[in-house]
Amino acid sequence: MSTEPTPSDVLRSARRIIVKVGSTLVTNEGRGLDAAAVGEWCRQLALLEAGSGSQRREVVMVSSGAIAEGMKRLGWAKRPSVVSELQAAAAVGQMGLAQMYETQLAAHGLRSAQVLLTHADLADRERYLNARATLLTLLEHRVLPVINENDSVITDEIRVGDNDTLGALVANLIEADLLVILTDQKGLFDADPRTNPAAKLITEAHAGNPALEEMAGGAGSAIGKGGMLTKVLAARRAAGSGASTVIAWGREPDVLLRLAAGERIGTLLVAPQHKTQARKQWIADHLQLSGALTVDDGAATRLRRSGASLLPVGVIGVTGNFVRGDAIAIRDAAGVEIARGLVNYSSNEARLLLRQPSSKIAELLGYAAEPEMVHRDNLALTH
Repeated sequence: MSTEPTPSDVLRSARRIIVKVGSTLVTNEGRGLDAAAVGEWCRQLALLEAGSGSQRREVVMVSSGAIAEGMKRLGWAKRPSVVSELQAAAAVGQMGLAQMYETQLAAHGLRSAQVLLTHADLADRERYLNARATLLTLLEHRVLPVINENDSVITDEIRVGDNDTLGALVANLIEADLLVILTDQKGLFDADPRTNPAAKLITEAHAGNPALEEMAGGAGSAIGKGGMLTKVLAARRAAGSGASTVIAWGREPDVLLRLAAGERIGTLLVAPQHKTQARKQWIADHLQLSGALTVDDGAATRLRRSGASLLPVGVIGVTGNFVRGDAIAIRDAAGVEIARGLVNYSSNEARLLLRQPSSKIAELLGYAAEPEMVHRDNLALTH
């Protein structure tokens, strides 16, 4: 008998969820921030987060709308093409966007935090780990992060490009189970439903299927930047870390609650493998290693038996030069590679921490990033 999870299982079992909403929805097609719509999503987010134990969902909002709101406040009817004007619109609009989410989430008993990211934050390994640590700490303290691209300072060289992609990158960053992209369409159709009345809704497919990209069109509106193609590509990217994606109409009543209950709404693009398998495989497949840590017999045994985190006290040697976040090998005393992982400290720092308990990290370094040299979530056994 097959043990393959059903689509409803994929939805119901999602514990960490990224919700992305587009500019057209957030700003009511450019007319200004839609307090009623934002309030409705915030109500649903609060109900998802309010559960206890296995019923609690960790939720993150990725919200467009800063540039569109800035355009409205500045009286601009057309999205500018000059970078400095886009940055100015984002700076003006971000004030209102952040205030809107803070007010609406607080009304439902949720604390919130604004997090602005750029591509550079996710491409640089150390900044990547810092962003990851910040978001996971916020979730641990039941604070809902509201994320947007930092459009007020970025240039094309450091731009993510659209918030569909940003949502997928955040899903990868914190190993989410599910990415929900709320849009002004019912989901992904086999043709453009705005011009073809015979277009059929795709209810389920595998993320990354090349045929999906052929079905997707261009940009959806003059307000936002993305279109259905960016959503399909975002689903493929999110699947790389094991997250499935739902594309659904943002004004569907109780859409987030119903999805979390397993109801089939919109288009579900299923990731081909579980998030833990995907991340471990990605780490194990690293071809460029910056160095190695040698561990004692006790640490080697714990790693082999349970895939536990590697603590400084178990490290007896450091090879190479690396910085925080680099991929390194972990070897036993005989020199056999037993694992690979993303290290929390540089090679110079690691040498100071050899055989030391985690309680002494701050004393030895003047700060403590993490108690582990390599956390078990960032470690994959290779032997």
